[in-house]
Amino acid sequence: MSPRKTGTADLPLHGGRAPRWLFSRMAHLAGLIAEAIVIEFGPEELLRRLCDPFFFQSLGNLLGFDWHSSGLTTTTTGALKEGIRGKERELGFFVAGGKGKTSRKTPQELERIAEITGLDASPLVRASRLTAKVDTSALQDGYQIYHHAFFVTKSGLWGVVQQGMNERRKTARRYHWLGERLKSFVEEPHSGIVTQKREGLVLDLTRRKAAENRNLVVELSRHDPEKTTKEIEKLRELKLPRRHALLLSDINPKYLEKILLKTYERAPLDFEELLEIRGVGPKTIRALSLLSDLIYGKPPSFEDPALYSFAHGGKDGHPFPVQKRLYDRSIEVIERAIKLSKLGRTEKLKALRKLSEIFQTP
Repeated sequence: MSPRKTGTADLPLHGGRAPRWLFSRMAHLAGLIAEAIVIEFGPEELLRRLCDPFFFQSLGNLLGFDWHSSGLTTTTTGALKEGIRGKERELGFFVAGGKGKTSRKTPQELERIAEITGLDASPLVRASRLTAKVDTSALQDGYQIYHHAFFVTKSGLWGVVQQGMNERRKTARRYHWLGERLKSFVEEPHSGIVTQKREGLVLDLTRRKAAENRNLVVELSRHDPEKTTKEIEKLRELKLPRRHALLLSDINPKYLEKILLKTYERAPLDFEELLEIRGVGPKTIRALSLLSDLIYGKPPSFEDPALYSFAHGGKDGHPFPVQKRLYDRSIEVIERAIKLSKLGRTEKLKALRKLSEIFQTP
């Protein structure tokens, strides 16, 4: 299926972990919320909501994590994964990946999910790898991906919530993908980007106006590597426009030549294929994009594509400490509503729905 990138969010890095007493409650409540949404609307709707950056942020706040912390992403995802453990088949909803080393196990987890559901694992694994590659190489905003969670329903609909870290700024940025509707991983894949601060200089080859630059990058990747690296050497000796200072700072023509030999031999047909070649990363894309701009006059985009609630309290005590009794009561109410709905008694869920309608009334 085709991707839709639904947004990103910028969050300051926070250290520490959720205490065990809180995380166990987070996992329990997250599992119940997921189950309630599936009962009411189906697993596809749960997926769509998680891939909405505003809903995801609200869910993290509801679970009791720091509203503006990087840990909201990793802990909310982990709580959801733990909360539905053992219920995945029943819900028709699965979670793969996570933070650090766990994120690198995503392909293997997706293959196991495919065995359970009868889905073809190949397009899911490709989507997992390509979404990470796009947010690292096609969109270069200074954030290195370190958390990657992949959601998939029994029908094969998928979504991604991943997070990158900017070590210099000590902030994290979250990226949301939804695998439906749009036709391309690499052109205008996002419908909105949420952030606290826009970056001053971003290389974004996913913009529609960067299409010609993107196409030339692919064409240059198929050229004789020696010829291309000579052009790069010339550029390093020139006084370039100010906007290119960052782009030239760490391009190594000798290393680049090794990568271009691979792309020359593979001769990728399009930008997606180029990104999928092992070894093609930010520096390669940056160099080829720069050549496309300065030699052929087809610039990329240098604009940051970014745009920009507590219920039970927050882990660090803000705006108030987590209230255990209130938290447990919320779990109890939702748990009872789900049990009754399975017996054909839906009045509890209807009451919860009515309550939400009241709060949405202007």
